[in-house]
Amino acid sequence: MWKKFRRTVSMRTPLVIMLFVIGFLPMFLQGRLLLTSLRQNQIEARTLEIQNQSLILSNRLTQSGYLNGEVTDTILDSQMDVLADVFNGRIVIVDGTYRIVRDTFNLSEGKYYISEEILRCFRGESSNKYNRDKHYIIQTFPVYRAGNGAIDGVMVVTASTAPILSLTNMVGEKTTMFEGMALILMVIGILASVRLYMGPIYDFRRALKRFAAGDMDEIQVDAYKETKEMSAAVSQAFTKLREVDNSRQEFVSNVSHELKTPITSIRVLADSLMSMENAPVELYQEFMVDISDEIDRESKIIDDLLSLVKMDKSAAEVMNISQVNIGSLLELILKRLRPIAKKRNIELTLETIREVTAEVDEVKISLALNNLVENAVKYNREDGWVRVTLDADHKLFTIKVADSGIGIPEEFQSRIFERFYRVDKARSRETGGTGLGLAITKNVIQMHRGTIQVSSVEGEGTVFTVQVPLTYIS
Repeated sequence: MWKKFRRTVSMRTPLVIMLFVIGFLPMFLQGRLLLTSLRQNQIEARTLEIQNQSLILSNRLTQSGYLNGEVTDTILDSQMDVLADVFNGRIVIVDGTYRIVRDTFNLSEGKYYISEEILRCFRGESSNKYNRDKHYIIQTFPVYRAGNGAIDGVMVVTASTAPILSLTNMVGEKTTMFEGMALILMVIGILASVRLYMGPIYDFRRALKRFAAGDMDEIQVDAYKETKEMSAAVSQAFTKLREVDNSRQEFVSNVSHELKTPITSIRVLADSLMSMENAPVELYQEFMVDISDEIDRESKIIDDLLSLVKMDKSAAEVMNISQVNIGSLLELILKRLRPIAKKRNIELTLETIREVTAEVDEVKISLALNNLVENAVKYNREDGWVRVTLDADHKLFTIKVADSGIGIPEEFQSRIFERFYRVDKARSRETGGTGLGLAITKNVIQMHRGTIQVSSVEGEGTVFTVQVPLTYIS
């Protein structure tokens, strides 16, 4: 559900929410915590202050014998009135018969006052409570008799916390106002930051849309290191796509040309024969041989194209991997090509430095190696030589195909594995080459996770080096 929702929202939304949560929420919670702490501290301070002043007053009541009726102390009455005013509260004195003998509000004198706190106070237990609903503090203190320490009465002190609440509410209002201003500034800052942060992403998206619309300009969004790397990666991918597209167009063009060339030659030969009257049989035979050669060439091109298609299709499929004796496979390939080499008196030799058994697709690797050896024979000199060397280490087996042929110019060596690429097109057609053999070979080697390299000196010969893992890597 979350993944589905995430695909429908902009990156900006979770970013704004995250910055808001990180920035404002802690500040808001801290403000509430500070207000609560301030209110609690103020109430505790007021409670302690009331307790201290009440204990002093209780001691004076004891010393004066106030509850014994021995003396009427107007000074103590005045002190109680002042203290009650200071605390914005009320002081009540209860004697041993639970009768109120002094009330700073002058409302309950002569009445009786019995409660759980007063009963416990007569047992010597003071009490201290805070009523959160009505916002007042109530404390009880025993008043002792001078001399023997007996409890003559109880002093009940009630103090309102309204001033404290008023103060903290005022602070809370100012805090809320500050938080509101901070929220506005934070929202502006977050939106500006998100816009600044997302700007390169939007530039990148616009560049991709331009590219999709056909604008092939290089994508450059280098505001940040990440967007720069993304731009470089996408530009590289687009460059490869362009190369693939150009290669595909060139391939189609080459295929059309290569397939059309033998047919054109056959038509020219056939038209020439039909235009001749009473042509000698020898001429007919010569033309028919040429037509047969062109048909063979057409067939070879089609076979190579089919091989390439199969290679491309097999790249994503499971290959027919088996344990193959590479030395025996090379001997079979050389045996098959010796009759062709013998016609030009070319010596074919195989040197096996180490016996090799590897996990390969026998049909495909045989095709690749056959192409290399066959090319070494075709593009060789009369009375030349071709040497095939087999070696291996603990990871790879290496095959070198060296010849004494015409060589490959250095400027062409990087392109010989391209499809339909031929160094000497006229000579390639003479030897029956299609320009696909090395492309097929490289494809096969790469399917085996191997490498192929060429080293050549024009006029001296060429060496192809193939390295393939002994164990197939899927």
